[in-house]
Amino acid sequence: MTMELGMLILQVTIGLLLAGHGAQKLFGWFGGHGLAGTTAWLAGMGLRPARFWAIVAGVAEFGGGLLTAFGLFHPLGPLAIMAAMLGASALVHWPKGLWITNGGGEYNLVLIAIAAVLGLSGPGAYALDRLFGNALPQPQTFWIGLAVILIALATALLGRRAASTPQPAQQAGGVA
Repeated sequence: MTMELGMLILQVTIGLLLAGHGAQKLFGWFGGHGLAGTTAWLAGMGLRPARFWAIVAGVAEFGGGLLTAFGLFHPLGPLAIMAAMLGASALVHWPKGLWITNGGGEYNLVLIAIAAVLGLSGPGAYALDRLFGNALPQPQTFWIGLAVILIALATALLGRRAASTPQPAQQAGGVA
C-alpha cells in the first residue's frame, strides 16, 4: 500500500503540474501566453507549421498531464509527457547544455525519467483505469508509443532544419 500511495502522489503531482504547463500554452492560464503566443514562439524557433506544433505541445502537456494524474488510458499520459519534454529538450534546452542554471535540459530529463517509470510501472491501484476496467496492452503500448514519439520528433526537427536552410535564389524565368 505504501508503494501504491507513493506512485499516486507522483502521478498526481507530475500530472497536474504538466497539465498546468499545457494550459499556459493552450489557454493562457497561469500566466501563460496562450495558443497565439506559443505559436509565435515556436515560429520564431523555425518550427513549421508553428500552430500545429503549438497545439501538439499544449495538448501533450495538458492532456497527458490529466491522463497521468487520473491514471486514465495508461500509459498514454506518461507517453504524452515524454513527447512534450523530449521536444522541449531537443528544441530549446539541448544547445544550452545539461544544467538548468544555464537553461539546459536537466529538469526535462528528470520529467522524462519519471514519465518513463510511470509508463512502465502500470496505472496504479488508485487509477481510473482500475475503476473503469481499462487496460491497454502492456508493455507493447508503451514501446510502440515511444517509437511514434521519436519518429514525430525527428520529423519536427528535420522540418525545422529544412525550413531554416537557405534556398537557392530564383533565376530569371522562374527556374531555380
